[in-house]
Amino acid sequence: MHQLHTSIPYFCFMERITLFADILLPLPIKGTFTYRVPFELNEFVKEGQRVAVQFGKKKIYAGLIKKLHQSVPEYTPKYILHLLDEQPLVNKVQFRFWEWISSYYMSTEGEVMNAAFPSAFKLASESKVLLSPSFIPDHDILDEHEFKITEALLAKKRLTIGEIGKTLGFQNVLPFLKKMIEKKMLVLEEELQDGFKPKKEKFVRLTDTFENEEALQLLMDELGKRAFKQLELVMSYISLSAVFQDKEDEVRKTELLKKADAGQAAFKALVDKGVFEEYEKVVSRLEDDPQDKILSEVKLTGHQSEAYDNIKSGFEDHNVVLLHGVTSGGKTEIYINLIKEAIDSGKQVLYLLPEIALTTQIIIRLRKYFGNEVGIYHSRYSRNERAEVWNNVAGLDKSADNKAYKIILGPRSAIFLPFENLGLIIVDEEHDYSYKQFDPAPRYHARDAAIFLASLHNAKVLLGTATPAIESYFNAKNGKYALVELTQRYGGMEMPEIEVVDMRNEHRRRLLKSHFSSVLFAQIKKALEANQQIILFQNRRGFSLRIECEQCNYIPVCKNCDVTLTYHKRSELLKCHYCGYSTTIPPACPDCGSTHLKMQGFGTEKVEEELSILLPDARIDRMDLDSTRSKNAYHRIISDFENRKTDILTGTQMVTKGLDFDNVQVVGVLSADNMLSFPDFRAHERSFQMLAQVSGRSGRKYKQGKVIIQAWQPDHPIIKYVVNHDYQAMYKSQLSERERFKYPPYYRLIIVKMKHKNPDVLNEAAKTFGIELHSKFGNRVIGPEFPLIARIKNYYIKQIMLKNPKNTNHKVVKELITEAYENFRKIGKYRSVIVQFDVDPI
Repeated sequence: MHQLHTSIPYFCFMERITLFADILLPLPIKGTFTYRVPFELNEFVKEGQRVAVQFGKKKIYAGLIKKLHQSVPEYTPKYILHLLDEQPLVNKVQFRFWEWISSYYMSTEGEVMNAAFPSAFKLASESKVLLSPSFIPDHDILDEHEFKITEALLAKKRLTIGEIGKTLGFQNVLPFLKKMIEKKMLVLEEELQDGFKPKKEKFVRLTDTFENEEALQLLMDELGKRAFKQLELVMSYISLSAVFQDKEDEVRKTELLKKADAGQAAFKALVDKGVFEEYEKVVSRLEDDPQDKILSEVKLTGHQSEAYDNIKSGFEDHNVVLLHGVTSGGKTEIYINLIKEAIDSGKQVLYLLPEIALTTQIIIRLRKYFGNEVGIYHSRYSRNERAEVWNNVAGLDKSADNKAYKIILGPRSAIFLPFENLGLIIVDEEHDYSYKQFDPAPRYHARDAAIFLASLHNAKVLLGTATPAIESYFNAKNGKYALVELTQRYGGMEMPEIEVVDMRNEHRRRLLKSHFSSVLFAQIKKALEANQQIILFQNRRGFSLRIECEQCNYIPVCKNCDVTLTYHKRSELLKCHYCGYSTTIPPACPDCGSTHLKMQGFGTEKVEEELSILLPDARIDRMDLDSTRSKNAYHRIISDFENRKTDILTGTQMVTKGLDFDNVQVVGVLSADNMLSFPDFRAHERSFQMLAQVSGRSGRKYKQGKVIIQAWQPDHPIIKYVVNHDYQAMYKSQLSERERFKYPPYYRLIIVKMKHKNPDVLNEAAKTFGIELHSKFGNRVIGPEFPLIARIKNYYIKQIMLKNPKNTNHKVVKELITEAYENFRKIGKYRSVIVQFDVDPI
């Protein structure tokens, strides 16, 4: 529990200064709230610290001091209850960054704060009351309400304000509690536990008496006569600590007991004799990689050196450089040289990756050059581990032996860390839509946010990819970014040979083995015989996409969402991938009673099972959302594949993203058509990116690989662009369509999503808001319309899309939308309608 600072500063007898603090709360509410700083905290409060404040009648939150001032507000402010931090957790640059994200992505700063902070820093609690120790209950002097409260507290020592409200039968109990507190009957206890607790371990050291060799030798002679376990403990301590040598090491108690194979009793005996003393020390929870730097420099090939020089040249005139390099072109080696240059000049580096899976491989490569100067930050870390990384970057790490990280590796959330001196941000696989936050707000794009963050630090940004986002390539072609091309694979490796299999022909000739064409199956067998590895890509998880009645075509659907249920064989359940609802497979069709229920479609789970039947000797693994839920699942799957413990790796889009394996000979795309036929203006761009990226996993390390793409539309233009490795042709074809139909990069999009459990209320509300937007923007507004999935988690959904020409003043556009929203919110019957804004949706 945090206590108020009670020390009286030396200037307390001087003029009293009344300070006020504008507090940012982690809530979806606009603006800050002004609180009064207790005089005894004046000396200690700083902007960027967390404080506990009461908000509303009951709730207490950990807010952030955004501004300290002496301007008296028009209302009587509440006092700050506790100061939670000795030093600021958030710096001024971060506050400016949060303000920009809030403004650009049409969210509140409280929502940004909530997204930015590790969960260990987010605190909320209710006030609790208890009887004052000096209060002697006398029923004769208590009124009815005071009597009930006293009786309840005698039965249960502590009660929340809400519980007292239930006891009295009404909610507005604060006036009664206030009166009882003034009468010294009750005291208020703010039970606000800090979510982050530094990890402490017990260490052992010799007392002053035994710090010289002579005294220690006499002790060992004495122990050798009758106390052998104690002697083993002392000898183990000497071994572990290297005492009496140049550099003495600290010894953990657990290590000492383990090495000596001794128990607590023997150790306690030595403490009682004054030989050992225990002490506690804050230690890091983060995995300590003992590996020192083993490589000092990266030797670049001629093509890499040329690209490196061009990047350096590009940074002279631009803050952002787009590195368009072929798969297996050696981009990582170029990154390492740029990172070294940045940290040698005293700067920090942020290395963004789209997937946690990629950190497993990249961290190993980076630590060969930078040792433990590299830190990782991602959601698979525990709440306290993430808090430790935050404190490390902010320079607040309390573990004395933990070095400050100069390089941070992580997915999109890493942009919120409290950097003090960023010099370089690398956004690897910049095209990947995992950089976009979908829910909850703020719905930011980490690539675009990173560019603004870099501008605040006067840092440079390198966007790297083999398949640039059309918007990024457009910006580079038009001079907004510098463009650097890396067209040759590392070490003269050839691009993979890509073969497209016509599935119509395979089906007609009955050559299919389950979902595998004769061509793909033959290549898999050939690779296995040559002791080579295979990656199979199917962008659907689960076993079967749906179950359908052959008699009446009934398909089980989610009770909460307008989607069919996917069958997962391992759990023997039908599951919804949107809300998590699951149910068992019906024994018969609920509509017609037929028992002829057939599985339609296939996912990664089915691919894994059918391969194990067709190739019983092959070692098969799967990488998708279902198989990587645990903290170390990514590492195990990737490590097993790297170490050739796995022959065939099947998976969803996770297997397409920048993974580098030495021994992959064959890559199979099991169903290219699923992506191509998706009703979205980015579908063809994404299909090209995904197919090109998964193809790039083949033929690494001096061997030409083989890629088999199974398609029912083998003549589709996008598939031809992939076969010819022709990004330029794809870019030009998509650009002409985007311009014609008013999509990015020529127009910017804002989607207004409206939700309600009653479809009639939603329809009426969406129509009203749509009319308001049409009056301001005319035919630039499309909708309201139901999206592809019109109901999720029992909320019906309608969308309104706004298309704005690129040269429009987007700040004014957002202000007009906000004005329309505020007018809409004044209509009482629509206040229960949820309205969400998505700027630059993908």
